Amino acid sequence: MEYVQIKNIEDPLFPKMQRLMQEVFPAEEVLEYELWRGPLLDPTIRMFVAVEDGKVVGATEYRFYADKKLSMTDFTMIGKEGIGVGPFLAKKRHEDLLQLSKEHNVELIGVFAEIYDPYRIGDHAFGGIKAMNPFVRREVLAHLGFKRLNFSYVHPSWTNEGDAVTDLDFCFLPYQDIHTLDARFIADFLKSYYAILSHKPEAWHTMIADLETKDEIELYPL
Repeated sequence: MEYVQIKNIEDPLFPKMQRLMQEVFPAEEVLEYELWRGPLLDPTIRMFVAVEDGKVVGATEYRFYADKKLSMTDFTMIGKEGIGVGPFLAKKRHEDLLQLSKEHNVELIGVFAEIYDPYRIGDHAFGGIKAMNPFVRREVLAHLGFKRLNFSYVHPSWTNEGDAVTDLDFCFLPYQDIHTLDARFIADFLKSYYAILSHKPEAWHTMIADLETKDEIELYPL
């Protein structure tokens, strides 16, 4: 299995990755094809696919912010079961983050991620891939060390139609011995992260405003 970076939408592996995303994720979680053009040129964004016999069998996208000493996992996708795609992607992503930290001479604070609450996501099939089942994924991420940030999270839909997605928790994998994060720091990060979307739901703006009135947000077990 190969870990191959995609740097632009002209890469022949990109449409394969996009089709797999459309099969596996709910529509509101999939950015439009052309909207990827700009983000993939951003050096902070790292998109890799797992390739087996010329086929894209999985993918992960994450961001590395040297100035913030942070990473954000945008998504991890398993497209074929029984060949170790999940562990392969997790291992390669971690190795890449450690190498980037070394190159930039920083010590990562941790990694943000949005994680489905299986009791809220409903019966989406996730392409029939059992490893993508929210119950399974949440348990795996808990074992990796991710913790839930204790606030009601609203995710603006990637369809950019202003819809609110409320079946996700905003989570954090601490690389250091910390138990809280500064609420304004979280708000600033989310405003920057979702700057690409021109239409955000009112509930999202309310969430940000509420975070900006708080001090610390606790990290709770998943």
